[in-house]
Amino acid sequence: MSTVLAPQSAKPVVTGAASAPPDPFEPLTVGQMATRVADMAIEKAANPWTLLVRSLIAGAMVAFGVLLSLTVSIGVTSPGVAALLMGLAFGMSFVLILVSGMSLITADMAAGFMAVLQKRMSLGAYARLLVVGLVGNCAGALTFIAVCAAAGGPYLGAFAQRAAAVAAAKTTQPTMTALLLAVLCTWFLQTSMCMYFKARSDVARMGFAFYGPFAFVIGGTQHVIANIGFLGLPLLLSVLHHDAPATVVEWGFGSHGLLTNIVVTTLGNLVGGIVFVAVPFQTIAWLQRRGTVLT
Repeated sequence: MSTVLAPQSAKPVVTGAASAPPDPFEPLTVGQMATRVADMAIEKAANPWTLLVRSLIAGAMVAFGVLLSLTVSIGVTSPGVAALLMGLAFGMSFVLILVSGMSLITADMAAGFMAVLQKRMSLGAYARLLVVGLVGNCAGALTFIAVCAAAGGPYLGAFAQRAAAVAAAKTTQPTMTALLLAVLCTWFLQTSMCMYFKARSDVARMGFAFYGPFAFVIGGTQHVIANIGFLGLPLLLSVLHHDAPATVVEWGFGSHGLLTNIVVTTLGNLVGGIVFVAVPFQTIAWLQRRGTVLT
C-alpha cells in the first residue's frame, strides 16, 4: 500500500507587531527549500490523473525546446557555438514547466525522493509518481514531434540533416558514457530546480530555472524526455518523408534503439537526481535543523 502525507510547508510565525518583515530577496534556508520541494512532489502524487495531464503538457514543452535548439544550430560549424545556441534556445522550456506548474519526471525524481527521506511519502507512492510522470512526459513529447514531423516543410532539408546528426551523436555513445551523461544531466537540472524553490524573487527563480536546461544541453548530457525529441523527430521524419535523410536510430532495443536510450537515460537521470541532489540537500537540511556547527 502506498501512502502520501499532506504537504506541511512551514508558515512564518508572527511573534509580535514589531517583527521585521522577511527580506523578499533573501533566499530561503536549505531546510525550507527541501520542504517546499517535497510539498510539490506530495501534491502531485496525491492527484495521479492531474499529474498525468500536467506531465503530458510538460513533455510537449520539452519538445518545444528540442525543436528550437535544432533550428538555431543549423549550419553552425563550430561545436562550441552550436552547443551555446542550442542551450540558449532550450533553456526556456524548464522555465515554462516550473512557472506553469507542470510536471517533469526528472524534477520529480529528486523532489519525490526528498519527500521519501522526510518520511512523508512511501516508496510505492514515489514509484507511482515516476511511472505516471514518465508515461505522460513521453506521450506529450511524442505527440508534439509527431505533429512537427507530419508538417514537414521547414523541418525537412537542412533541419532534418541537423536532427539526424544530433540523434546519431547521442545513440552511438557507449552505454556507460550515456548512463554517466544522464547522471550529470539531472545533477545540473535538479540543482537548478532546488535553487528555484530556494529563491524568493521571480527574476531569480526564472534565472535558476533557465540555467538547468541551458547547462545540460551545452554539456552534451542525456535527458530522457529531451531525447524523445532529439531521437524521435529524425526517426519520424525519415518514416513520413521519403526525402528526409536516413537515421541510425531505431524504435526498439537495438544498439541505436529509442527504447534502449529511454531505459539507460531514465536510470542515469534517476541516479543523478537521488544521489547528487535529493540526498545531499536533505542531509544539509537535517544538519542545519540540528544546529550542527563546524569549528
